[in-house]
Amino acid sequence: MKKIFMAFTAFVASAAVFAAPVPVSASRSSDSDYSDFIRGVDVSMLKTVEDCGGLFYDNAVPQDALEILKNHGANAVRLRLWVDPYDANGDSYGGGGNDYATTLGLAQRAKQLGMKVLIDFHLSDWWADPGTQSKPKAWENLTYADLKTALYDYVKDTMDDLVSDGMIPDMVQIGNETSSGILWEDGYVGNGVNSFSNLADLVSTAIDGVRDSVGNQTKVILHLDNGGNNSLYRWWFDGITGTNHEVDFDMIGLTYYPMWHGTLEDLQYNMNDISQRYGKDVIVVETAYGWTTDDGDGLGSSFSPQDAINAGYPATVQGQYDFMRDLTQVILNVPNERGIGFFYWEPTWLPVEGAYWGTETGKEYIGDTGILSNPWDNLTLFDFNGNALDSIDLLAEPSPNLAENPSFEEDGAVTSSPQGWNVWLDSGTAAATVKTESGGIDGAYKLTFWSDDDYSCSVYQVLTGLENGTYALSAWIMNGGQDVCWLYAKNFGGTEKNVLLPLSDTGWTRISVEGIEVANHQCEIGIYTVAGEGDWCNADLIRFSKSGS
Repeated sequence: MKKIFMAFTAFVASAAVFAAPVPVSASRSSDSDYSDFIRGVDVSMLKTVEDCGGLFYDNAVPQDALEILKNHGANAVRLRLWVDPYDANGDSYGGGGNDYATTLGLAQRAKQLGMKVLIDFHLSDWWADPGTQSKPKAWENLTYADLKTALYDYVKDTMDDLVSDGMIPDMVQIGNETSSGILWEDGYVGNGVNSFSNLADLVSTAIDGVRDSVGNQTKVILHLDNGGNNSLYRWWFDGITGTNHEVDFDMIGLTYYPMWHGTLEDLQYNMNDISQRYGKDVIVVETAYGWTTDDGDGLGSSFSPQDAINAGYPATVQGQYDFMRDLTQVILNVPNERGIGFFYWEPTWLPVEGAYWGTETGKEYIGDTGILSNPWDNLTLFDFNGNALDSIDLLAEPSPNLAENPSFEEDGAVTSSPQGWNVWLDSGTAAATVKTESGGIDGAYKLTFWSDDDYSCSVYQVLTGLENGTYALSAWIMNGGQDVCWLYAKNFGGTEKNVLLPLSDTGWTRISVEGIEVANHQCEIGIYTVAGEGDWCNADLIRFSKSGS
């Protein structure tokens, strides 16, 4: 059974300052198109919810759940696929009943709405996760050679069937939360098993099944849990790429829940690092947050009051929205446009009778004696009666970065007058105190303040024609020490807002100014410093955007 129903290690809440290693290449700028940023939903339980009588409403109007999600911004669906989720009598294990026919039907509905589709091959007859990677029943006694043949044939035949049914997936996962491997015991890693040879062999065999069916039309994702654990990802991906097997994958998928998987700082560090280290796009393929700690079916919930304390966001509709806003920012902050989106897990899992994580048949299959229930009903995007929550707009397209030349790349050279930015120098401050130079976190260049004399200066831009509303300003900085140094926003129709730049001379740190209430259609943003001789500060990837994205 999926590990969200088990206990997780608790971590402290997210903070406004994020540390990261130094990646390269430029990220999205003010003219970037965010329409391709994935705002996905995993709706693998949806058919079961509907079959059990679940109904969905948007502003009190009954409507198809997928249409509601699409209308509020969702542009992709993720669907799990089990090999044979039935016993010998043909009785379903439940939990969505995600056999080929069920998954195909949901995928076709999504495609008809113009949404992308990710098929999550669990490579098991039922739930697969770090604690359970059981072989399908039909494969249990195969030799290793025959197991590889069965695996290849299954993936290739499934992909061929999807093609025949007019449903070429945009993405597939080879395994689900595979930090302990797949197809135990042959593909097991961890707990003293540090050889990745078999696992890489099996994963490559499955990927061959994808490529031999659809070539490169479908992107391949390898997916681990615990998205804030950088050491786990380095260990696993160093292992999987360090064998003599060529593992031909395109993206790294992460599971991240803020109450269980570390801080957003941890996630930012990990995504920045692995996207650079392995040269891959990264995508959060599982995430969610609770809008209440109430229990819709009275049978227990995965999300508790302590989880809300651990995560640092209130268990409210607004808290749910705020977490996803911050998560989206973290993904967008991955340099080189390597952060490509997220999938919100099971937003439609309403607490209707029978729509449980399994059936009695499923319990018997895995030897579980627990209560059949819906443990996810307070982490959905609908209330217990199927009404869309206001937080469903977390699926909307992110707002663009309105800062001009945010990563100081447009000049393509060292300069003391970067395009799009004004430079103010106090009397006696040399022009060379401010310049762009190599070594940015985002692209080839960064902004630097330094002089061998005392200095005072600022770099700023005035943004006009803004829609009035709430904005946020952020920057990545390295600060070796200044008398005064702050990131600021002013002249927006309210009192100036600023934040002091913390010391961070050993690595890049993200800082932010939140709650900028623009009331006069303009705002000045910038960095101001007063410093002594030899003091320095670097800045890169300035972002100014409407709050909520």
